Amino acid sequence: MNIIVCVKRVPLTQEVDLEIDPSKRDVRSDMLAYVMNEWDNYAIEEAILLKEKLEGTVTAMTIGSEDDEEVLRRCLAMGADKAIRVDPGTLELDSFTISKILAAVIKGLDHDLVLTGVQAEDNNEGAVGIMLAEHLGLAHSAVVVGIEPEGNEATIRVELEGGIDEVSKIGLPAVLSIQTGINEPRYVSIMGIRKAAKKELNVIELGELELSEDDLLTRTTIEEIFLPPETEGAEIIEGDASTIAEEIIRIIKEKGVSI
Repeated sequence: MNIIVCVKRVPLTQEVDLEIDPSKRDVRSDMLAYVMNEWDNYAIEEAILLKEKLEGTVTAMTIGSEDDEEVLRRCLAMGADKAIRVDPGTLELDSFTISKILAAVIKGLDHDLVLTGVQAEDNNEGAVGIMLAEHLGLAHSAVVVGIEPEGNEATIRVELEGGIDEVSKIGLPAVLSIQTGINEPRYVSIMGIRKAAKKELNVIELGELELSEDDLLTRTTIEEIFLPPETEGAEIIEGDASTIAEEIIRIIKEKGVSI
């Protein structure tokens, strides 16, 4: 089974005071540390587990600069066989252009499964996997928490709301967006990363792909990013149940909510 996994390098924003850059369309990232997107970490692990069970190859792919090869080296250290980086140059990227670029590369590769993370930690859009499947003309399923390939189809388990899972079959090849918790990603040692430096990593320039200007035109425009306004602290309401209920009703009415 040949599996392609799309991964992304994202900034660590937890417990960091984010600053808006001068353009007001992004946050300052020059002082942030970067890691592999959490959902993608589970996707690459699932691909490697399937390879170990069914044989085949795993190819990790990302779009970005030379710095983004860090996550590809991590994928290779985890057990991926090949890695591909597409250099977008100065092109502005959104979910549409990312999916178009990935599809252009994947169409020329042998694949039985294409895996992505459900979403990326930096924008939380969760759109690339679905768009990628549309561009490739493949079946797609999202929030996948279980995969059991057999012949030309796979039994998949999808996480629904309220702790309910849905089990269904999907024809292969297919694009699956992987949810966290599907497995336990393996630890990557420094020695493993060093050994991964000897594995194949190809770089594709954007101009090498047969994409038109319309294909590379962003469909999303960010007008402005801003921090939420500071508000006063929470108001603690004390007293018995009747007193608290009356105070809550008063506050709701003051906010203009009709009861």
